[in-house]
Parts: sequence; C-alpha cells; structure tokens
Amino acid sequence: MSSIMITKYRVVLALTGLTILALVLPGDVFAHNVSKRDAAFVVANQGRAVAAFLYLGAKHMVTGYDHLLFLVGVIFFLYRLKDVLLYVSLFTIGHSATLLLGVLGGMHANPYLVDAIIGFSVVYKAFDNMDGFKRVFGFQPDTRAAVLVFGLFHGFGLATKLQEFALSPSGLVANIVSFNVGVEIGQGLALTAVFIALSYWRTRPGFLRHAFATNTLLMVGGFMLVGYQLTGYAVQP
Repeated sequence: MSSIMITKYRVVLALTGLTILALVLPGDVFAHNVSKRDAAFVVANQGRAVAAFLYLGAKHMVTGYDHLLFLVGVIFFLYRLKDVLLYVSLFTIGHSATLLLGVLGGMHANPYLVDAIIGFSVVYKAFDNMDGFKRVFGFQPDTRAAVLVFGLFHGFGLATKLQEFALSPSGLVANIVSFNVGVEIGQGLALTAVFIALSYWRTRPGFLRHAFATNTLLMVGGFMLVGYQLTGYAVQP
C-alpha cells in the first residue's frame, strides 16, 4: 500500500475513532467531565496547588475530544504558522475569559445546553471547511469571529463542570489560573501534533480529494456530541 493511502486511512481511522468514542464512551471521558479521582482531589484540596492544577488543565485539553475535534476543524486548511497562531489565540482568549468568569465570577448556565453548543461548533467548522455557507447560503461568515465566539462556549463548558464542585476559596484564584494555563499548554501540545500530521498529509496528492470526506466525519462527530448532550438535557432530573 502506498504511503499516500496509508496516511489517508490513518487520518480517516483517527477521526472515525474519535466519533465512535464520542458516542459510546461514558460521560466522564469527554465533554468537560472530570474523572472521579481528579474530582476527589479538586474537592479535597485546600490552598494553592499550582503544579497539580497545571497538570489537570493540560490533561483536560488532551483528553477533551470536543475541543480537539473543533480545533482540528479550525486548523484543517491553515497552511501558515502565523494563521494557526492567530486562530488559536482567538480561541484561547474566548476559552480563558469564560473559564475564569464562570468559576471566579459566578456565571451559570445549564451544562448540557452549553456542551450541545460546543458540539455544534464542530458541526459549524466542518460545514465551513466544506464551503457549505457559500454553496448553500451564498455568503461566508467571519471565521475569526466564529472561532472567538465558540471559544467562549468551550471555556464556559468547563466552567459549568467546575461549578459543580465545592471549591475551597483558599488559593482559588491561583489554582484556577494555573488550571487555565495548563489547558493552554495541553492545547499547544495537541495542536502541534495535529498540525505536523496535517502538514505532512497536505504534501500528498490525495489531500484535497479526501478533505471533504474527512470534514464529513468531523461533522458526524459534532452531531453525535450534540445529540448526546441534548439527550442528557431531556432526561435530567
């Protein structure tokens, strides 16, 4: 099998795997949920724990499939590093603002609805990558504004989860800021790997031929995330 075909199948299998995980894995694996062990630490912690919260933030981003699916869509057609940095910075600004405001400022919303919007962000970006807005609606939304706005929802989604815990006020600001920094570190590590893989794939002749199918898979993954969260909203006590 040629290296082109191997690369294509690896990308397709990876995205398919993320889609299946979004559908079948238990809720504590994605969509901002926190493992029982991590939750126990967060609740029991008293005072500053900068290193621990840095680690938890990075872990959240690396294992947050909703974040990763959206960011894969964001950088899918970005060829220049400065463009990647621009869009990731917009996402980071939005994500950081609502994470900090939600936890420290007391902003509240239904977590299922927020996470459903996060799932929709994946659908939106995949549809955008497929040139759907121009083809179907005859116009192109401002992609930079969309990334910033959806970044706000991604950060707020995590904030709603942290709000479920009785966080100690001692060292809270330092811990939440550390957690946010950890999120951005994890995001940088994950995106570096994705960007390297995409950069290699783009050098292969089959990239553009299979880009539409790949973004279709991203869209399917986004719809599954939306359906999962709306089901949770409908059956919640």
